[in-house]
Formats: sequence, structure tokens, C-alpha cells
Amino acid sequence: MGDLATEFEAERGHLLAVAYRMLGSRSEAEDAVQETWLRYAGALADPAARAQVQQLRAWLTTTCSRICLDVLRSARVRREAYPGQWLPEPVVRDVQTADGFAPDPAERAVRADQLGTALLVVLERLSPEQRVAFVLHDVFAVPFATVAEVLGTTPAAARQLASRGRRAVAAPDAPRHTADLAEQRRVLDAFAAAVESGELDRLVQVLAPDVMLIGDSGGHFPAGRRPVIGAEIVARFILGIYGQAGRHGGPLRARPVLVDGALGWQLETTYRDGRPLRMVCAYAVHEGRVSGVFHQLNPEKLSHLPEFGPDDVWPPRW
Repeated sequence: MGDLATEFEAERGHLLAVAYRMLGSRSEAEDAVQETWLRYAGALADPAARAQVQQLRAWLTTTCSRICLDVLRSARVRREAYPGQWLPEPVVRDVQTADGFAPDPAERAVRADQLGTALLVVLERLSPEQRVAFVLHDVFAVPFATVAEVLGTTPAAARQLASRGRRAVAAPDAPRHTADLAEQRRVLDAFAAAVESGELDRLVQVLAPDVMLIGDSGGHFPAGRRPVIGAEIVARFILGIYGQAGRHGGPLRARPVLVDGALGWQLETTYRDGRPLRMVCAYAVHEGRVSGVFHQLNPEKLSHLPEFGPDDVWPPRW
């Protein structure tokens, strides 16, 4: 069992990256990986059974993907009853090194493939089967024969499912996120300066014409039930949010963080009724402008955030 555990731990970061892309929830991804371990330990504890598995990563990926597919199918019912808009539970880490990598291998796996909240949001448009096919083939280069085995279909059908997922990701209304960390920082610096100035025209210049804003409060705080789209409308909305925080809330605390591998902010203030309001802001950046704004303020999805330091005040300091 010790050898099995050592082998499994070597693949845990990869499995967590696969499961998180499929599920959009760190807690659900961790549960899926743990279930994968239980099935692995149960099926391959016999040395003879283990010897028959020549490619352990492929076996584990297939098993984990099947577990995720079951979770996705049940999650669709829960998402339909979700109050307001839904955003993924963010993976939030300190900006610790010049290249933006956190030391955790799982976080490196997330960062290495330029995940970003924007992609997770678009993946929500897919059926469970399309999402699994797209993630396995297009993100992790799993052959269609294996994808078909996971989905219980033919390789040709698996190819079609991945193709539909690819078209959804490339759809004209899907927010683009193509910037490296250096460009993200330049754009977010300009964004913060424009918000701080309170000048509508200045903020509009930082936003893409078709920028999309989505807020997820889980029903705990007021939030739009549909995306806000368009540079001027989004700019007015953002200035209103920060203006209200300044007028009605306590001091606004802010710190730069990595959100799903991309630069973003962690904010905290006091809501007008006295409750603490925490928010993780993720951004998509494309061609020098913000193309997507994602506000996660559902406290049920923000239970594991880094602590603020004494110098973490608005505007964020790198």
C-alpha cells in the first residue's frame, strides 16, 4: 500500500488539474481525486492487478474523469436551481514569484495551461459530455479512443463532442484571455487607476467594447441575474460598486492574487448592513484591454483565502 500511495501522490497534481477544469470547484475536484485514490487502492492493491496497468497516469485520468462526469451530470440540476449567476469556486494564491507560479505542484499544473476563470465560465455552457471530451482531448491531449472509453461512446462521437466544446470556447461572445502575466499587470494597473479616478471615459478605454461582467453572490448579496455586457455599461456598474463601498462600507482592503492562475484581486469591506463583504475579482485580458470581469462574492465559495497584511489597502500594490 505504501508503494501505491507514493505512485498516487506523484500524480495528484495532474489529477487535481484535470478535475478542477472539469468541475470548476476546488472542493469537488479534491473529492473526485480522493475517490480516485479509493478506487485505485481497491482495484490495484493486488500486485498482479497493478502489474497489468502499464500506463498509470492514463488509468488514473480515466478513472478520475468518469467520477467527474457523474458529478457534472448531478451538478447540472443543482446549477439550474442556483440563485443568480454562477461562477466557479476560485483557486486563490499569493503572487509569490516573478513568473506567478505558486510552489504547490497542483497550482503549477493549473497555471501551466493558462486556465483562467474565463475558460471555466465558458465551459459551463457545455454539456457534461462535451466538457469532459474537450478538457481531456484539447487541454490534456488524451486520445479520442480513451475519451470514448470514459464517455461510453465511440471515438467518432467523442471527436464530435470535443469539436462542439471547441466551438463554444471560440464563440464570438466568449471572453478572450490571451495575455501573459506582464501584460495582465499593466492592464490591471490601468484599470485600478481608472477606477480610482472615478472618470467614466478613462475606465471605458481600459475595457474591451464587448467586455462581460458576471457576479456570483449565491443569494447572499445583491447581484445581477444576467451578465452585464458593453464597455460603458460595465464601466458605470464598476464605478457604482466602488463608489458604494467608499460611501457605505468600511475601509476597502485589497491585495493582488493569482485567481485560477491569472492575476486578480482579493477585496474586503463592510456591507451597508454591517456584514463583512469579501470578493475575489478575476479578469480576462485580451489585446491590451479587460475583456471579462468576474466577481465572486459568495461566502460559501471563499472560505480559504490568504490573509490580508497591514499594507493591503486600495488600490492594490504589487
